[in-house]
Amino acid sequence: MHFTQREQQALREAGVDQDTISAASEAVVEATDEAAADLEAFFDDRETVYSDMDRAHSASEIQEHAVEYCDLFTHADDIRGYLRFERWGVPVEGGRVLSDEVIELSLGPTVHDRVRFAADEDAL
Repeated sequence: MHFTQREQQALREAGVDQDTISAASEAVVEATDEAAADLEAFFDDRETVYSDMDRAHSASEIQEHAVEYCDLFTHADDIRGYLRFERWGVPVEGGRVLSDEVIELSLGPTVHDRVRFAADEDAL
């Protein structure tokens, strides 16, 4: 179940029946699974992507990355995983599709920021 025990209790007290709570929970899980699949698909078959990542030793606002892979998993409404570039990688702690050409990932340690990625630098 996506909702915590307290959230479920509050929903029941607000008049939402258990079947509706269960259906909403399943819809959240499905949407999260679909989002993770769409995010992974963005990186599939792309050797290079561009980002607005702030990098310490770069004067450019747009970064170019050689992508090895993006491996994501889900739990309820959480998307987690790992994004591997040619020479380094970073944990993924969430994300969303912004358009067909742009996604946004919340990246973990070493980056600690939301970063937009695009197939073409003009999309950023």
